[in-house]
Amino acid sequence: MNPYVVIGAGPMGLCTVRRLVEKGINVLGLEAHSDVGGLWDIDSTTSTMYQSAHLISSKRMTEFDDFPMSDDVATYPRHDELKHYFQSYATHFDLYRHFQFNCYVESVEPFNGQWKVSYRQNDAQHQVIAAGVLLANGTLHHPNIIDFPGHFEGEQMHSAQYKSADVFADKRVLIVGCGNSGCDIAVDAVHRAKHVDMVVRRGYYFLPKFIAGTPTDTLGGKIRLPNWLKQRVDGTLVRLISGKPSRFGLPDPDYKMYESHPVVNSLFLHHIGHGDITVRPNIERLTENGAYFSDGNQGEYDLILQATGYKLHYPFIDKQHLNWVGDAPQLYLNIFNPLHPNLYVMGMVEAAGLGWQGRDEQAKLVANVIRLQLNQDQAANRFLDKVKLKAGQRMDGGMRYLPLERMAYYVHKAEYLAALSREMQQLAQGA
Repeated sequence: MNPYVVIGAGPMGLCTVRRLVEKGINVLGLEAHSDVGGLWDIDSTTSTMYQSAHLISSKRMTEFDDFPMSDDVATYPRHDELKHYFQSYATHFDLYRHFQFNCYVESVEPFNGQWKVSYRQNDAQHQVIAAGVLLANGTLHHPNIIDFPGHFEGEQMHSAQYKSADVFADKRVLIVGCGNSGCDIAVDAVHRAKHVDMVVRRGYYFLPKFIAGTPTDTLGGKIRLPNWLKQRVDGTLVRLISGKPSRFGLPDPDYKMYESHPVVNSLFLHHIGHGDITVRPNIERLTENGAYFSDGNQGEYDLILQATGYKLHYPFIDKQHLNWVGDAPQLYLNIFNPLHPNLYVMGMVEAAGLGWQGRDEQAKLVANVIRLQLNQDQAANRFLDKVKLKAGQRMDGGMRYLPLERMAYYVHKAEYLAALSREMQQLAQGA
């Protein structure tokens, strides 16, 4: 039997290969870098990691349940600790032997009901005919770069290129974007730059990483509140803990808690409050030596850094094969393709608190579906009928997520995990 090809050896690719192997499925993993770890291996040419990067969720809420991080690892681990964690995971579950490294996938094309995967390894071209393909190459690689009017003659870069605060030394810096990476990088910059301004285009909810010495994401949750009530209660608590953003010169969010990803950073508001970072509104146009802003003010800069997030990007396959509509593929459970029963998108999912265990639950379900397909079990056909019927259904738990590109594949954690569990149970029962 031709192998099932898994593209990527980050956390999603690793657990996907593991679960396929457990089901006796022939699998080949292809990884562009020379080792596992994906995004978290800063040495990888595909990594957008930076030297100061840490998890924004705590380790116990993020780790694989059956492979916990060591007690001596920090509560919010740094990227190199996570690289070691994934290397240890791959070794423990004997996954290295299923991967080929330094393999850059260049195309994935339909081929007589299967897939022709073309890749380059050490300057040699290779092809493999795959019984199925599982895309696990990540969602945080292709930068979303804004093309502002005007022309700036200074240095410009995206956070995808940022590695170290050394780049800010004695410079006037403008950071565009106030998401988690933008706030991390702004905190880095205040220690090296001449001064730091930040363009903040919309309101955010700001959370510290610890409350009373406890990781913030571990608090609450013992009593399941209705979504509308949890939004109201938690939104009120955030304002009590961090204050209204407008008290710091930031715009207040015009949406409810959890309708967009909150910023988790204990130092950003501290530096805003100390005058280390100046808040700016949206850029109207660039100038040779800086920018004009929408409030009529202007600033002069040596470096403009866009921390404007990432776009979903599967450059080796035509979008039509992914049932791409608008900002993202339309897939059942963000995984299963109504056009191709042997093409899966792994890890194209974001949710507060989902962690890597949530991705592992994806991998378990996909492995079960593939096993049933190989066994020509009628349950697999019934599942495909469901995929075709429900591919456009979003697991949002009734949340009104902001209509932003980065939120196009956001799900509600509890509803999503319940759906994965329900499908597993029904497949086990032959339903």
